[in-house]
Amino acid sequence: MITLYGMSTPNVQKVLIMLEETGLPYRLQRVDVWKGENYTPEFARMNPVRKVPVLVDDDGPGGKSCTVFESGAILFYLAEKTGRFMPREGADRYTVMQWVMMQMAGIGPMFGQYTHYKYYAPPGNEYSESRYKTQVTRFFEVLDTRLAEADYLATDYSIADMAVFPWTRDRNAKWGGTWEQQFPHMWAWHARVKARPAVQRMIALCDKLVADDAVSINSVTVEIKDRFLGRGAFAAK
Repeated sequence: MITLYGMSTPNVQKVLIMLEETGLPYRLQRVDVWKGENYTPEFARMNPVRKVPVLVDDDGPGGKSCTVFESGAILFYLAEKTGRFMPREGADRYTVMQWVMMQMAGIGPMFGQYTHYKYYAPPGNEYSESRYKTQVTRFFEVLDTRLAEADYLATDYSIADMAVFPWTRDRNAKWGGTWEQQFPHMWAWHARVKARPAVQRMIALCDKLVADDAVSINSVTVEIKDRFLGRGAFAAK
């Protein structure tokens, strides 16, 4: 049995898509970061970075339990475990890998920072918000250019699409942008991925996680929020 530790974040969503696509039996263990559950000693032993997602596979390589953190590494692990959604060899394998790494190194950090400065930073951070919105737009341009020439980011639907899709969900509504009109090829791809039954199952599951996370956010203490955001008493001196 696989246990996925997570909440409603895009990095958890991408793993949920892969688990639903492959049909591997799994259970989802919600980690309430707004209550500091990721800072327990037990969680730190699974992931010293103290972030979700974390995957624990009781039937790992050699039949032994295997723990994997970092969402990109989890996608590679599941692709190799099942032999699906990433070629085992050849140039196409590296095409998938490069787009996954682009999401991990670029889209995730830039989109995450834009969200932070838009919703959590104190007033007077116009430069920071503008900088990261520019980076978000730049990555949307990259995606739109690629998807003007192909239906999916790699040769076929793969873990690369699973990695990127959650970061593009509902961004117009959340950020007030007009990206659907600016980047039609990306949004056509978004519709193709969203229509997949496995992705629909992830969205339904994630809706409940979002509701649970919203309850926690509304009751969080200042101390835990500061620790989660790395500010106040938890900022580096």
